[in-house]
Amino acid sequence: MMHQIDPEMKACMDACHECHVTCLHMAMNHCLEAGGRHAEPQHMKIMADCAQICAVAIDFMARKSEHHRHICRECAEICRACASSCEGLDGMEDCVAACRKCAEACDKMAA
Repeated sequence: MMHQIDPEMKACMDACHECHVTCLHMAMNHCLEAGGRHAEPQHMKIMADCAQICAVAIDFMARKSEHHRHICRECAEICRACASSCEGLDGMEDCVAACRKCAEACDKMAA
């Protein structure tokens, strides 16, 4: 018998993966190349934090860790902070969207 991943958890893992890749890609490419406000240390750090917590959340869910709920709660909080940091910066719409979608999915998993 195959072990099935709960569809809601799978959706959250997918949203976390999309957010992880988007934040990492945008930070290391778009933001560094754009410079200025895009490359400010505080902005770069929240983007790195966001990418990392998304990867951690995926791991915890994949293991069905009993701690996944509070990791997901923290992930949602960091994703919202990242979305706020990205808002108003040119070309960051994909990042804002990925962060907001991930925060929503993680809120459901944390409940």
